[in-house]
Amino acid sequence: MTQDELKQAVARAAIKYVPAGSIIGVGTGSTANFFIDELGAATGLIRGAVASSEATAARLRKHGIAVMDLNEVDTLPVYVDGADEIDAGLSMIKGGGGALTREKIVAAVARTFVCIADASKRVALLGRFPLPIEVIPMARAYVERQVRAMGYEPRLRTGFTTDNGNVILDVHGMQIENPGELERRLNDIVGVVTNGLFARRGADVALIGGPEGVIELKRPQ
Repeated sequence: MTQDELKQAVARAAIKYVPAGSIIGVGTGSTANFFIDELGAATGLIRGAVASSEATAARLRKHGIAVMDLNEVDTLPVYVDGADEIDAGLSMIKGGGGALTREKIVAAVARTFVCIADASKRVALLGRFPLPIEVIPMARAYVERQVRAMGYEPRLRTGFTTDNGNVILDVHGMQIENPGELERRLNDIVGVVTNGLFARRGADVALIGGPEGVIELKRPQ
């Protein structure tokens, strides 16, 4: 199977986690796009969705799915999104598409976070994929200095602005042994909006597509 076929398979498998008549959260990226297309094919399955980016909102609307404001929703039964990397504990690096802050907000409201990914995203240790940090523009140089002082190498994602009007620093060459602690330390830097570690609120379920089909993993208790 091609990588796109694997992504489509996990997107299709995620539909069973979607309660009929509900409002759900939907992530951003190529795998999430396959899930949106599956939602579109399941006409009338949901009442609407909260989007984690403007691109996701546009794709949902293209399929005739109502896009809701998160401020009008108390809770979401499920949030479905992809990952750039995911480890055995279902902690993730996300934000390759730059939507990490809104993704993290929507995930926080959801009762269940379902990660959909192809097998290439599974890693023993997070950090091979550059870790994104969303930063308020006036704080960029300060945050860079603070991240370097931690022993890491941040690089500005050139020519890119988030939906929130901020910039992204991508941190390369990491080996993250304690993702929850690093997530907290980076978020404590003044000027950081958030970073792309989803460890403190990781996935509850991961649907991983590989040559053997789609396997289901659950977050360790």
